[in-house]
Amino acid sequence: MAESKVRKPAAEPVVKAAAKPAKPESRLAMVRRARKINRVLAETYPYAHPELDFESPFELLVATVLSAQTTDLRVNQTTPALFAKYPTPEDMAMAVPEEMEEIIRPTGFFRAKTKSLIGLSVALRDRFGGEVPGRLADLVTLPGVGRKTANVVLGNAFGVPGITVDTHFGRLVRRWKWTEQEDPEKVEAEIAMIFPKSEWTMLSHRVVFHGRRVCHARRPACGACPVAPLCPSYGEGETDPEKARKLLKYEMGGQPGQRLKPPADYPGSPAPALGAG
Repeated sequence: MAESKVRKPAAEPVVKAAAKPAKPESRLAMVRRARKINRVLAETYPYAHPELDFESPFELLVATVLSAQTTDLRVNQTTPALFAKYPTPEDMAMAVPEEMEEIIRPTGFFRAKTKSLIGLSVALRDRFGGEVPGRLADLVTLPGVGRKTANVVLGNAFGVPGITVDTHFGRLVRRWKWTEQEDPEKVEAEIAMIFPKSEWTMLSHRVVFHGRRVCHARRPACGACPVAPLCPSYGEGETDPEKARKLLKYEMGGQPGQRLKPPADYPGSPAPALGAG
């Protein structure tokens, strides 16, 4: 008599435990991570500096106004001719608009920028004795000068701490989850609460440096990023180290920087003058 086959009971389905949702980062943990990122950036870019060529507060003010919607390199290539013709606020206040427009045309929006430059020069001549004021409240009354421009001038020409929220700075601090704000003034206010005032100006330079060289808007070089272990957005860009290194820009990629006259400790080569090379 054939043995009857005994059916084994069907195996119980394996039920995987639901993954625990990631614990939200506490405010204290975020602040510690943010300050550690700043320390890493300080080690990576000990030579971080404003990337506009200038020799006086007036030159920095003018260069910063010109830098809207263009690169610092293009501004640096344009300002030598501009300052040769208009070296002082008094000279610039008397400029013929059409002549100035031709000089600054390479920076784009040259008509609006000419109007701002002549207007702010008139204000400096008539209201501030031909001197750039060293107070935020005064600077933002000048034509074409907003809070970002004022902070650049205060931090780099007067040594007054300030946070400069440009497109690079805003993009990176949101990527790093330091803030969710989009409005530059709100970004500035929130970041100012994370760092001591003494760090504000250099923090701005380091973050902007990193945004221009490594953490690009479209293809961040995640695989070559010194703050990758601290970045909650790691993986948005190229993670392969070799491929990532090819995305590096300026001195990090072995190319010239944006200044024609960089600081002595800058490890890269100066940028070429307009029309050179």
